[in-house]
Amino acid sequence: MKLRSTALVKGFRQSAPYVNAHSGKTVVIMLGGEAIADPNFANIVNDIALLNSLGLQIVVVYGARPQISHLLTSQGYTTPYHKGIRVTDARALELVKQAAGQLQLDITARFSMGLNNTPMAGAQINVISGNFIIAQPLGIDDGIDYYHTGRIRRIDIDGIQRQLNQHSIVLLGPVASSVTGECFNLTSEEVATQLAIRLKADKLIGFCSEQGVIDLDGEVASEMLPNEAEIALQRLIEAQEDDSGTARFLRGAVSACRAGVPRSHLISYKEDGALIQELFSLDGIGTQIVMASAEKVRGAGIDDIGGILDLIYPLEQEGILVRRSREQLEQEIEQFTIIERDGLIIACAALYPFPDEKIAEMACVAVHPDFRDGDRGVILLNRLRQQAKEQRLKHIFVLTTRSVHWFLEQGFIESDVEQLPMAKKALYNFQRRSKILVLTV
Repeated sequence: MKLRSTALVKGFRQSAPYVNAHSGKTVVIMLGGEAIADPNFANIVNDIALLNSLGLQIVVVYGARPQISHLLTSQGYTTPYHKGIRVTDARALELVKQAAGQLQLDITARFSMGLNNTPMAGAQINVISGNFIIAQPLGIDDGIDYYHTGRIRRIDIDGIQRQLNQHSIVLLGPVASSVTGECFNLTSEEVATQLAIRLKADKLIGFCSEQGVIDLDGEVASEMLPNEAEIALQRLIEAQEDDSGTARFLRGAVSACRAGVPRSHLISYKEDGALIQELFSLDGIGTQIVMASAEKVRGAGIDDIGGILDLIYPLEQEGILVRRSREQLEQEIEQFTIIERDGLIIACAALYPFPDEKIAEMACVAVHPDFRDGDRGVILLNRLRQQAKEQRLKHIFVLTTRSVHWFLEQGFIESDVEQLPMAKKALYNFQRRSKILVLTV
């Protein structure tokens, strides 16, 4: 008798919406030299190949900083840094080209392993490299000549897009040529950032040694706005960690987000499957930097009561929501989270905790009819889940008569009256016969 894996089935079902959402999207992946040197790199390559097979358009930008440093040291040669950028003279350039060229061959070989000893057995992965980037010298700064250290002058976006449209992975490194035929050493973060911006990519993804950006409490910050990312970057600079993979990525992510790239993700290159978990699970595993939006998610205040009443009144009339008076809302307003767009409250939800029983009720969930084609319900749910976690609660429950399927799709499980906290159980309306659904935080 064959064993059945319910965990496999559950995970596959939960990831399906994300597979559909990401198909056809353009992703720029920044692989620092540290990630390439890590034993987990083979798994990262396999996961990138898997993303390619799922229909994502992928550009991989690799760095070679530790490999270049190692090669320079082995040759007994050192190069100075100015403002965190390597000064590349003629001798150093030859070693940079050697290290970068070796990595390009190694990465291409990894992607070519569509054989029986990889998860992508039978797959044909086309990896394309070329002169898509034209460089120019960085020049002289504060009297320091950067020599063959350069910056981007032009990117052949049309050429890259043609390759992506043919389902190829585009692989680009830190060395590019100029219109005069010279070679220049670029930073991988500049290449990745500018590619993401000019390709109008949906995501910029980077890797670091941690799970993501670590906040002051030692926890991974799951989401940051650009200004919050800048604060985190400043902390790294003050701690003299401005050369870390996290700092280099944050610099690029802030620029990318402010130039229109919707999301930038930072994950660990040491964690097997981190890329898959970040993109295909509800909570993700790392840190994402997101654009500031015209829509704001925030806690409600006393001035929001009128807007909330306008939003929930039609649902109360239909019997979808239990009626709340203005007086009740005034007493409970601190429990509400709202989404505001241009001064209009377009969605709301409330969280009522029962701390002794480690559970909370999610109630009064409403989205304006003109805005129901987005994921605003999911956004509110995620915000309330985070609040529940911060309060060390273990479960969230809802009582609903009309939205059972939506809550089931979000991971809630149907339960019964006995699972309700005592205070809520005593108030349960058996005539209304609301379904009871529970979600593990």
